[in-house]
Amino acid sequence: MIPARRPRRRRPRLGERERGPDRPSLGGSDRQSQARPGAEQAAEHGDTRTEARGATKGCVLIVDDEHAIRLVCRVNLSSAGFDTLEASDGVEALALARAERPDLILLDIMLPALDGWRVAEELGAGEDTREIPIVFLSARSEPADAQRGHELGGVGYITKPFDAAALPEVVAHTIDRMRRGERDAVRREWLEELGGG
Repeated sequence: MIPARRPRRRRPRLGERERGPDRPSLGGSDRQSQARPGAEQAAEHGDTRTEARGATKGCVLIVDDEHAIRLVCRVNLSSAGFDTLEASDGVEALALARAERPDLILLDIMLPALDGWRVAEELGAGEDTREIPIVFLSARSEPADAQRGHELGGVGYITKPFDAAALPEVVAHTIDRMRRGERDAVRREWLEELGGG
């Protein structure tokens, strides 16, 4: 007598995953993205540099030496439909800005290697980068700092601590106005707020 063959267990295909009641979820969102391959996971987290930029609201370069600040900016911007790039120092920021040409840069001032002032100067001097709008994001809250940011070609200044939930709206509004050719108007309005208009 030939013993009965045990049924063969089907292995999940590539990309397929077993689901069950014991899979954890956090805040109603499935944490399955942790097990996904790199490109798929990156796309889910808003890092879609490989896709056409037209599929998102724009690309924002976040420059800050504090990981926590970059994280909170990235999470809020990505959830609002923006692609994000990150740099933790001025040298990396310049390299990314030149290579990727983001739609806007959120730029901290106190950075290692090159500070934000110098980064803004370098970008402003470059033919390919001078039109990238810069919004300074800094703990420096003196009016003179915002004034200097304006003088270096910036289009805005956000003082830390800031309302992270409101950041996507500020970024979207600024990018929209830049795309409509209103850079000079934005800078003029900011100068008036600074008391120099």
